[in-house]
Amino acid sequence: MGADDRPLAGVRVLDLATFVAAPYCAAVLGEFGAEVIKVEKPGEGDPLRRFGTPAAEGGDTLMWLSEARNKKSITLDLRRPEGARVLKRLAAVADVVCENFRPGTLEAWGLGYDDLGAVNGGLIMLRISGYGQTGPYRERPGFARTAHAFGGLAYLSGMPDGPPVTPGSTTLADYMSGLYGALGVLLALRARDASGRGQVIDIGLYEPILRVLDELAPAYHRTGFVRQRMGPRTVNAAPHSHYPCADGGWVAIACTTDKMFARLAEVMGRPELADDDAFGRAAVRCERIDEIERIVTEWTVRLERDEVLARCLEGGAPCAPINSIADIFADPQVAARGNLARVRDPRAGEVVVPSVVPRLTATPGAIASLGPALGAHNAEVYGGLLKMSDDEIAKLEEAGVI
Repeated sequence: MGADDRPLAGVRVLDLATFVAAPYCAAVLGEFGAEVIKVEKPGEGDPLRRFGTPAAEGGDTLMWLSEARNKKSITLDLRRPEGARVLKRLAAVADVVCENFRPGTLEAWGLGYDDLGAVNGGLIMLRISGYGQTGPYRERPGFARTAHAFGGLAYLSGMPDGPPVTPGSTTLADYMSGLYGALGVLLALRARDASGRGQVIDIGLYEPILRVLDELAPAYHRTGFVRQRMGPRTVNAAPHSHYPCADGGWVAIACTTDKMFARLAEVMGRPELADDDAFGRAAVRCERIDEIERIVTEWTVRLERDEVLARCLEGGAPCAPINSIADIFADPQVAARGNLARVRDPRAGEVVVPSVVPRLTATPGAIASLGPALGAHNAEVYGGLLKMSDDEIAKLEEAGVI
């Protein structure tokens, strides 16, 4: 399937943002056919180019190659009046602008939504910032780590007697904001189909984190319960944790219902644990969580990881290995689903990156290219799309605007 056949073919996106959050939204849109033009500062580019493991000429990193996939790179100094004028010309022929500057920055350059909307009434602008465009904290800087902290996730992460820790990836909030941003863009495009009008999508980095914290908010409102750090355990379900095995491996077991626990008890060779007068009811298991977790751990530590997995699989008990990235590369399920894509890059050679999600059966997304060299598409965009003359382009280059 060619790019013209993908569901977002014909949608043009201007990616003004840096690092991960809003650029990730643009990358997702690009995987499904949108034309994404990455607008970068001349001579420097997006700092993401230098974040992580160097992989290509010019110092571009693996992070850049993966997360700037399917994008065209142009250079443009938005702080200069000449650069602002050029961006308005681009906005006039675009559908979406993605940005994650601190609130007020684009307005100071004459490039806020009102300015760009004046040249394109159907323009959609995604704005991701630390705390959103409104509220008393709107001008505070924000990163994913601060979003995890402010949004309540870091408070829950870690062992009960230890400090709050980062929840796995330090960029989780960036990716989640990018995903919510992509959802917002699709909703705004759908609304524009009916009204012809564009709009702003406003996301604070902490908001997607707060949105996915289960019953934390309603439980606190109703009962005053403040959930504390529980390590790998959770509330409202047990056994529901991570368990060590005899060979040093670990497994995750998740019994969220009484039926699931009954299956595990059978697998463990102790079906009596699921009796009503033992641990057959979820409320009892949660009340006696230390006891039931100890029983399960005593079973897993006597077996190697693959044996635990095999027995649980045979008995229908929910269990999975706790995988390292090396485990993921070797896993047949990952291979069968094509979850890791091997892409050849003209500068870095073969690069393995996470594949496209979600999987569409009729109009799937694709990775056409990895992150481009800085300004690689200046001639195509300025000369082709905007029909600038060679002389005009040369003058902008000489002035350092592009």
